[in-house]
Amino acid sequence: METDAIEIIKSSGEKAKFSLNKLKTSLERIGADQQTINQIIDKVRDELYQGISTKEIYNRAFALLKKKKSYLASKYKLKKAIYELGPTGFPFERFVSAILKYSGYKTEVGQVLQGKCVTHEIDVIAYKNKETTVIECKFHNEEGLNCNVKIPLYINSRYNDIKTHWNVNSKNKSTLANGWVVTNTRFTEDALQYGKCVDLYLLSWDHPKNDGLKDRIDRLGLYPITVSTLLTNREKQFLLSRDVVLCRALIGDAFYLDHLGISDTRKIKILNEIKMLCSN
Repeated sequence: METDAIEIIKSSGEKAKFSLNKLKTSLERIGADQQTINQIIDKVRDELYQGISTKEIYNRAFALLKKKKSYLASKYKLKKAIYELGPTGFPFERFVSAILKYSGYKTEVGQVLQGKCVTHEIDVIAYKNKETTVIECKFHNEEGLNCNVKIPLYINSRYNDIKTHWNVNSKNKSTLANGWVVTNTRFTEDALQYGKCVDLYLLSWDHPKNDGLKDRIDRLGLYPITVSTLLTNREKQFLLSRDVVLCRALIGDAFYLDHLGISDTRKIKILNEIKMLCSN
């Protein structure tokens, strides 16, 4: 594979060099076979021009994937699909809760915990091995809106208030083990440094390395319903409103597709796409 490099325009407006090896790596990550990868790389290479944006490059690759194997196209649009869980953060909270459930936790969403000074509404509470974890979710529906140090500072103060009350409450049968902040974007360096210093666990799109949000989703096959390339936006919002956040949940709740008036032929295609997605 040639290491073609071309000047591109990033979403920030900055100029940068883009190597087709980056595109190759992203296609390998979703499990595309070598023949498919080579065909897409060759096609995209023929259409490159100076000043093309990274968004245009990846959109072209997505369109080619969609024609070949729709379930791979679904995996490829994962980051965009997470943004589509908005505009509110509630579906994202339920999505984080679902990921933790499949990792062996028992979870609750939107609970209120008493602190020493005030009460706190917690996005997700997770229980495992007689330990309790409180999790705050910070959802952004636009790229580039990263979490700065103010977020973990604020969450850590809430966590400490809860912990102070928790430790003197004899009714609690578990240990308050940790506080988390989960975001679908990224943390600034100051935020990461602070989180490490106070032992606050930070989970973002690509942090910690090899165990970030995207890694966990791919590893567990827990894709949000918004990755589907066959469902319309209206259909996705209907399913989210019925608490169908994960693709694999739709396999067991396929009757919702009947409520949407989807034809049997299209229903079979949608479920086949989702089954392929969840099994790879």
